[in-house]
Amino acid sequence: MIPAEPGEAHHLLHSLYFESAAMIPALITVGKTLESFSKGRTTDALKSLIKMAPKFATVERGGQQITVSIDEINIGDVFIVKPGESIPADGVIIEGSTTVDESALTGESVPADKFIGDTVSAATINQSGYFRAKASRVGKDTAFSQIIKTVSDAAATKAPIARIADRVSGVFVPAVIGIAVLVFLLWIFRSSDVVFALERAVSVLVVSCPCALGLATPVAVIVGSGIGAKNGILFKTGESLETTGKIKIAVLDKTGTVTVGKPEVTDIFPEPGISRDDLISTAYLLESKSEHPLAKAVVNFINSEPSPSYPVTDWRALPGNGISASQNGQTLYAGSGKFIRSVVNVGCETEKLEIALSEEGKTPLFFAKADKLLGIIAVADVIKTDSAQAVRELQDMGIEVVMLTGDNERTAKAIGKQAGISNVIAGVLPDEKESVIRTLKNRGTVAMVGDGINDAPALVRADVGIAIGTGTDIAVDSADVVLMNSKLTDVSCAVRLSRKTLLNIRENLFWAFIYNAVLIPMAAGLFSNIQMNPMFGAAAMSLSSFTVCMNALRLNLFDPHNAKRGRKTRIIAENSATPSSLQNNSAALTLKVGGMMCNNCERHVVNALKQIKGITGVSADHTTGTVTVTYTFAPDEALIKNVVEELGYEYLGSERSK
Repeated sequence: MIPAEPGEAHHLLHSLYFESAAMIPALITVGKTLESFSKGRTTDALKSLIKMAPKFATVERGGQQITVSIDEINIGDVFIVKPGESIPADGVIIEGSTTVDESALTGESVPADKFIGDTVSAATINQSGYFRAKASRVGKDTAFSQIIKTVSDAAATKAPIARIADRVSGVFVPAVIGIAVLVFLLWIFRSSDVVFALERAVSVLVVSCPCALGLATPVAVIVGSGIGAKNGILFKTGESLETTGKIKIAVLDKTGTVTVGKPEVTDIFPEPGISRDDLISTAYLLESKSEHPLAKAVVNFINSEPSPSYPVTDWRALPGNGISASQNGQTLYAGSGKFIRSVVNVGCETEKLEIALSEEGKTPLFFAKADKLLGIIAVADVIKTDSAQAVRELQDMGIEVVMLTGDNERTAKAIGKQAGISNVIAGVLPDEKESVIRTLKNRGTVAMVGDGINDAPALVRADVGIAIGTGTDIAVDSADVVLMNSKLTDVSCAVRLSRKTLLNIRENLFWAFIYNAVLIPMAAGLFSNIQMNPMFGAAAMSLSSFTVCMNALRLNLFDPHNAKRGRKTRIIAENSATPSSLQNNSAALTLKVGGMMCNNCERHVVNALKQIKGITGVSADHTTGTVTVTYTFAPDEALIKNVVEELGYEYLGSERSK
């Protein structure tokens, strides 16, 4: 064997690639380590939640206080929480009062005051007082555990946009293999240098690893879901996280969503010559024995003021009318204006006040003693303090806001006016709510926001169902997104967070695609002055995955409560109380009805026509003899005629308004 010349031996060393064989797996390992670190950071929000879960609890058993593991608490156990301790289970306070930091559960930084009868939740922090509570939900059934499960499930699901990456990856991998083979053959054909051709083909394979493409969506979804959980916004799936940012129409339920959902006293109007104390005393005596929600509102209000208590006898509830009782030989009355007018004289000024209160969305309760009217106490389900702001933020983001309610049209319009909503659909039954949502979906992506059992069909039908956290279990189960702190402004927060997450995903996909578009030609040797070594391709591939993960982590700096972000063209429908797409060839139906003489006549007609399926709102005016009907689909006019004539009025025809 003839020994090679020294220069020739040195040249042959370049074809061994020992350093490349070692550096490629080394750089890939380093890249995977950085990727794992950054991916781990994406679940920091979830990890911090899990760490807040208590491990032990103090419970009362056999007359003694013992410390047990969280897993050993049973429903009905009485547990004790001292200041500074974490609450071990969901329950109801039976002794003591305190202030609780619920930020882990609701995102609300202001501590909540808790008293006997109030509920407390697992993993929240008892800040000040000592209390005893009876466990109502334990272990995996607590609200806190459900949050962790929801966030984990959302992180495990794919957003629809991820399917783009999946489809591309399905084509990308075989395409890259084909490109590598083609590059090898072309360089063999061009230079007959097998080593150089093989190096170019390997570089293409190494640099085009689709890791970054696969990471682009899931890491952003994990971070976005975690941020939502920290702020009391739970996205149940990756799809709901994506779709929330695409909504064009937000439909809001009234009771419990726009309003507090609990009637409150708003005004007190004693009759001339009657003192405020006399009116309040009589109201308390009559309403304190009633279970009606309006009666409870009056009692709760009066309980906050000193009120004398005199015995009454012969207390009777008169269904559909009001209440009566006797005191010192005199009869006391409480109820609607219609009922009170049947027992005492009501003046014109008081009737005008009644109408004015009704137009403001308030319910006037009349009180009388013997044959004398004492006055009116107005009760209303007042709007939440943040409702108007929430509506304004949604409109500023280019989202049309519609209020959907089963309440009467006059009250609904009054509440809508206070909240800044001009599109109001009233008098809608639960199954009709679902029908309205189905119709609205023809105009764009629809979100339904509700809290009650009657909202469940609409929540399921909508593209995105958003449930208020304090709502019924069935509403929460039916929804795609849950607002744990029950703030309506969190709807706009959810939209902003969704849009930011979608933008982040698109950025990730862009960088993943542009990286391959630039480096594959470079690795193939198409640039004559650049020849990429496979180990540098491995480094670039690892760095691309790390870059995508770090870009997703930027979401942690995003504040979803910043209303200045994501503003678009403000949308407010000014000309119609009902969206035109909900109407069948006309905006309204104007009826001519003869024989209406007073406000009572108007009420009879309105209440009767509202029972007809499809009709969403009715308003009557006895001075002009007209009745205006709005509807989701055109009602049977023959049926309207029969209803009007059965009430004893004359049906004179109709006119459809365009």
